[in-house]
Amino acid sequence: MKKLSARRRHPLAALVVLLLALACTGGLYAVFAPADKAQADESAQTLTIEEGKKLYTVGCASCHGTGGQGTSDGPSVVGVGAAAVDFQVSTGRMPAATSQGAQVPRKKAIYNQAEIDQLAAYIASLGAGPAVPTEAQYGPEGADIAKGGELFRNNCAQCHNFTGKGGALTHGKYAPSLDGVAPKHIYEAMLTGPQNMPSFPDTTLSEQNKKDIIAYLNAVNGEETESPGGLTLGGLGPVSEGLFAWVFGLGALIAAAVWVAARTAKAKKS
Repeated sequence: MKKLSARRRHPLAALVVLLLALACTGGLYAVFAPADKAQADESAQTLTIEEGKKLYTVGCASCHGTGGQGTSDGPSVVGVGAAAVDFQVSTGRMPAATSQGAQVPRKKAIYNQAEIDQLAAYIASLGAGPAVPTEAQYGPEGADIAKGGELFRNNCAQCHNFTGKGGALTHGKYAPSLDGVAPKHIYEAMLTGPQNMPSFPDTTLSEQNKKDIIAYLNAVNGEETESPGGLTLGGLGPVSEGLFAWVFGLGALIAAAVWVAARTAKAKKS
C-alpha cells in the first residue's frame, strides 16, 4: 500500500492519467462517430435513390425500360452515369417529345434541380458512369484561353463552328450553338457525348483541357466581347465571310468597271 501511495504522489502521475483519458476519449470517438456519420450519409443516399426511382418510373421507364435496360423507343441508361442524366434532363432534351425530328432539341426543363439530382442518383446506381462535374472542374480559375481555342478548333469546330455558333450536319441533324450554354453542361456534353456528338473522356481530353475549352467559349461568346475585326457576320466563319466578300467586293469591282467604261465612252464621244 505504501508503494502504491508513493506512485500516486509521483509528479508525473497526473500527466499519465490525463494522457490515458485523452487516449480513451479519442479512441471511442474514432470508433463511434465516423460510423454514425457514414450511416447517416448512406441513409440519405438511399432515400435520394428511392425518390429518383419513383420519378424514373413515372417519367422515363416507358421508353428506357423499368430497369433502365432500354426498349425499342429508347436506349439503355445502364452505365451512362449521373453526368449524362444531369445534361439531358437539365437542358430539357429528356423526357423527349413523342414526335420529334432528326434529333432531340433543347427545351425548357420540366424537373427542378433537386429532382434531377434524384434521377441522376438512381440511374448512377444502375451502373458506373461519369459523375456530375464540380465547379472546380469547369470554372474559369486556372484556365488557358489560348490553349482552349486551339483544342476547340482541332476537335470541335468542324461541327460547332470555330466560335461555337453551331452548324448543319447530315440527314437533318445539327450541331447546336454553344452561345449561352452553361459551362457545366458543356463539360458534361464533352464527357458523355450526347446524340451525334462523340465523347471526350479524360483519356482523350483531360480535365484541364475541358476547362480550357470552356474558358475559350466564354471568352468569344461573352456579353462584353468585342470583335477585333469589326463586323462579326454572326460569327459563322469563313463561309459567311467569303460570301460577304464575294457579293460586296465583287459587286464593288463591277460597279467600278461600269463607271470606268461609261466615263471612257463619254470621253470618246466628246
